[in-house]
Amino acid sequence: MELVQIVPSLEVRHGGPSVSVPALSAGLAAIGHDVTLLSTGPQESSEQRADRFRVRISRRGRPEGFCPSAGLRRELHRLNPQAIHSHGLWLRPLHYAHHRARELAVPLVISPRGMMTPWAWNHRRWRKSLANRFVHPGALAAAAGWHATSQAEAEEIAALGFQQPVCVAPNGVNPPSADSIARAEAHWRQACPEAFRRPTALFYSRLHVKKRVLELIDLWLEHAPKDWLLLVVGIPEGYSVRELSAYVDREEGFDRVEIHDGSDVPAPYVAASVFLLPSHSENFGLVIAEALAHGLTAVVTDTTPWQGLAQAGHGWCVPWEKYPEAMGAALAEGPDRLRARGASARTWALQEFSWEKTAEILARFYVQLR
Repeated sequence: MELVQIVPSLEVRHGGPSVSVPALSAGLAAIGHDVTLLSTGPQESSEQRADRFRVRISRRGRPEGFCPSAGLRRELHRLNPQAIHSHGLWLRPLHYAHHRARELAVPLVISPRGMMTPWAWNHRRWRKSLANRFVHPGALAAAAGWHATSQAEAEEIAALGFQQPVCVAPNGVNPPSADSIARAEAHWRQACPEAFRRPTALFYSRLHVKKRVLELIDLWLEHAPKDWLLLVVGIPEGYSVRELSAYVDREEGFDRVEIHDGSDVPAPYVAASVFLLPSHSENFGLVIAEALAHGLTAVVTDTTPWQGLAQAGHGWCVPWEKYPEAMGAALAEGPDRLRARGASARTWALQEFSWEKTAEILARFYVQLR
């Protein structure tokens, strides 16, 4: 099939879809489909090509927050795909996807990418209501089907009243290469040498209220052993590195917590023994899968779809109210036990979450909708 994938941005600051959508597109190309990935960016338009896979980034217009792009719209109208798959809600590219799918009479599949969890749906609800009416009017009702990355997300879509078919296909994860590990270690040994001198727990995600980063810092300063370091790395969004660092200093935690900007630097998994993500909600939580693939055990909240992590004995997935207890249990394990648990978590994650598997599931879904 000829397929089009659309994501508003491939900039790392916009989180997981900047990684997962290109990986999904490459997975679809690897199993024999012709895939064009369309996105927007702040610079002049650019294009990359590989076997059966093309990425076209068109210049973003204004207001940039809604990702309008005349170039993306023109590019989409040059293509004649058998299915159009749009990732994310509330932004203008979904409007272009909706109109082109209607013109071609082909299925429009939408991945909400975490935007239909109760917390996300209700956060600034008035703005989302306006976007639904004026940014991409009619698109949600016009979808032929939905793509959810977990069963929980599929249930959230249904709970909002949408009756179209839902395909559950989790994100995949690739094992880190030796080169990427070496680059990351070289960077973080220089950026945060303390993490290589003491046991370290890692928070790595957007610096946003949704991720409970402030609550995690408070929890850490109250409950974590004094010899452990909390390394907080993320893309500033809602909180800046300066604001969080000042908060840590006011709480007299300067020797127990380090805050770093994660923009345009290697992922910091190599610097840690445990991964922490107490998010209000996640549709998948790609950073969790990446942490496991790097051999880290994880402590996450049950508002992420990672109950299997705990069921398999590779980590903890608990309600926020029990997070202090779970974090304490993880930190109490010795280095040998943490390494063993992390190694088993890596094996489990790489077996369970394959981009090729995900691509095959979605390709069958496109055919069914046609």
